[in-house]
Amino acid sequence: MTNIRKTEAFLKTQFNNCVFFQEHPADGEYRLQHSYRVAHAAREIARKEGLDEEGLIIGGLLHDVGYSLPFEGEEKRWQEHGRVSARIARPFLEQLGLGRERVQEICYGIAIHVDGKADFPGKKTAFACSIGDADDVDRFDAYRIYDAMEYADFRNLKIEEKRKWLHEKLDWIRSRLGEKSGTETARQMIAQRLLYQRQYYEKVLKQMEHSERIL
Repeated sequence: MTNIRKTEAFLKTQFNNCVFFQEHPADGEYRLQHSYRVAHAAREIARKEGLDEEGLIIGGLLHDVGYSLPFEGEEKRWQEHGRVSARIARPFLEQLGLGRERVQEICYGIAIHVDGKADFPGKKTAFACSIGDADDVDRFDAYRIYDAMEYADFRNLKIEEKRKWLHEKLDWIRSRLGEKSGTETARQMIAQRLLYQRQYYEKVLKQMEHSERIL
C-alpha cells in the first residue's frame, strides 16, 4: 500500500470515528470530499512547480483531519483546526518513514493553512504555503458558490438582503484577488476561480434589477 493510500485510510478512519460526523453525516461527507479536492489541487501545484508531489497530496488529504475532534464553538473549531490537524497528523506521518524534515514541513503547512500561524517553529516555504493555497483553490471554486448561497439561505432572503449579501461577496472577492500565494501556479488557479465567482455574483446582481418592476 502506498503512502497516499495509507493516508486515505487514516483520514477515513478518523472521520468515521468522529461522533459529530456520525450525528451529522452530510458534514462528514463534505469534509472528506473537500479533502480529496484539496489533494487534487495540491497535486496540480506540485507538478507545475516541481514540488514534492507525494508530500503535498498527503498534506492536502490531512489538512482538515482536526475536524474529527470535538471543539467548543464553531469559531474556535475553524480557527484552531489547522494546528489540531498538524498534531493529529504528525504521529501518523512519522510512521510512514517520510523523514523528519518532510514530516516537519507537511505538518507546518497543515498548521498554518487557516491563519498563517503554527504552534511550533517552521518556515513558510513554497511547499508549506501550497497546502493552504490548495485549500483556497477548492474553497473559491464553483461548488462553494452553491454552498455559500445555501448556507446563507439565499432563496428565502428579501430582495434587499440578497443585494446586500451579493455586494458583500463581491467586496470580499476584490479583497482576496490582490493576495499573494506561495507559487505563481497557485496564484493563477486561485485568481481564475475568484474571477469566475465574481462573474457569477455580478450576473445574479444584474438579475435583481429585473426582479421588482418593468423598466
